[in-house]
Amino acid sequence: MSDSTWPDRVGRVALPFVDSTNAEAFRRAPHLPGPAWILAAEQTAGRGRRARPWASPRGNFYATHVMQPSEPPQTIALRSFVAALALHDALSVATGSPQAIALKWPNDVLLSGGKVAGILLECQTAGQGSQTLAIGIGVNLIGHPDAAQVEPGATPPVSVLSESGQRLTPEGFLALLAPAYARWEAVFIAQGFAPIRTAWLGRAARLGEPIRARTGTHDRQGIFDSIDAKGNLILRTPHTTLAIPAAEVFF
Repeated sequence: MSDSTWPDRVGRVALPFVDSTNAEAFRRAPHLPGPAWILAAEQTAGRGRRARPWASPRGNFYATHVMQPSEPPQTIALRSFVAALALHDALSVATGSPQAIALKWPNDVLLSGGKVAGILLECQTAGQGSQTLAIGIGVNLIGHPDAAQVEPGATPPVSVLSESGQRLTPEGFLALLAPAYARWEAVFIAQGFAPIRTAWLGRAARLGEPIRARTGTHDRQGIFDSIDAKGNLILRTPHTTLAIPAAEVFF
């Protein structure tokens, strides 16, 4: 579980509002001495996966962890699983109900079966090959979109407040999340993806159960068997086993 000790050599910037915390992270990255968290009370142009708008009412959590990693892009991308584990730890402490929290491939976190948080990784390459990674995280602390606004069949949104009765501030949640992320990042750096993969699978939603994976215009149904060493979804169908690098998953 995470504690509330702020990690060493990690910056913290809190802003009343931004267009998006990821965009702000990229603007600030050239001037930061090291990794940092960018927290905003409100976003005016928040976005999720596939450039979808992310509703950003005041009181929910909008933050980005920005760093300048040196690994290949495929390794950098595995930090979505690092972030998911950190969110699981922070939400376990925040709600007091770790058993109610599960990780949904590729980058969502569920609370009591509903979507409570999402992760968006974006990477930019600057001069001389340097890379900036922005790990955007949104958490429904006190409010969530209306279920009618989500796609039919998609996981319905929930909030920490609606499901647990706990009312958290964005600053209070960041105090839980930042040390949790630092701990899993240290594991990733020291030991690679293998222990991250094992820990993620131990918290995975619908592992071993039927799911539907949409890739473009194709829907594939099968058993969620695992994730592989590259983070791909392993889907077992009646005829074959597929490794899927990117998809939308429906239960």
